[in-house]
Amino acid sequence: MRSGSKIYLVGAGPGRADLLTLRAAQVLARADVVLYDRLVSAEVLALARPGALLVDAGKEHGRQEETQQRILEQLDFYARRHAHVVRLKGGDPCVFGRGAEEWQWLRERGWEVELVPGISSALAGPSLAGIPPTLRGVARSFAVVTGHACGDDEPDWQALAAVDTLIVLMGVARRAEIARQLIGAGRSSREAVAFVENATLASERVVMSELGAVAEGIVDVANPAVMVVGEVVRRREALAGFAAHNLQEAGVPS
Repeated sequence: MRSGSKIYLVGAGPGRADLLTLRAAQVLARADVVLYDRLVSAEVLALARPGALLVDAGKEHGRQEETQQRILEQLDFYARRHAHVVRLKGGDPCVFGRGAEEWQWLRERGWEVELVPGISSALAGPSLAGIPPTLRGVARSFAVVTGHACGDDEPDWQALAAVDTLIVLMGVARRAEIARQLIGAGRSSREAVAFVENATLASERVVMSELGAVAEGIVDVANPAVMVVGEVVRRREALAGFAAHNLQEAGVPS
């Protein structure tokens, strides 16, 4: 083990570089090596110290576990050779980012680890698009859930159906199934839904629809996107100045 080495688990935030925390920017500015995830934007990577080694640690679909083990071994490898190793994750490392697992693995091997929280896209993406998770008189509760899990790891949609605002990360591929599960659990098929694609970036696009249309598979959405279900979606017009006819553009009456 290299004496004095330190590994930083850093949240890259929702996308835009100016939404990084000050501590994250400081850590990147002194990094020797940066292992970054697929969702980390180029403008955030540009803040790394000139000359730092940038390592693409993005996971391949269907090989997540194999890739995750390789990432852990890479962190160990680089920390033995460099003083400042950064593990850079989109959003917050501990919000469906497996940051806690990496943290534990590294600590068990004696490495000094510093967690640098990030702004999660689950909150920043919808809010900056004019869709707040909570709003007095409209939504008093919200939940963030992964849409990627299935089988034994499937979320309890029955319990989640009672939450005012439901925010789904990594749910684009299974959006129709998720919508059907929520309708089956008691949510209205007319309930508003929004997908915030490429949140906070210049390529951001917001697709607004209703749960029934999503369940029928007629709403076109591209990854990466945050899915939001709840009455707060309909407040986007008042908060951000976007007209309700966006619902009609998605093939659904407003």
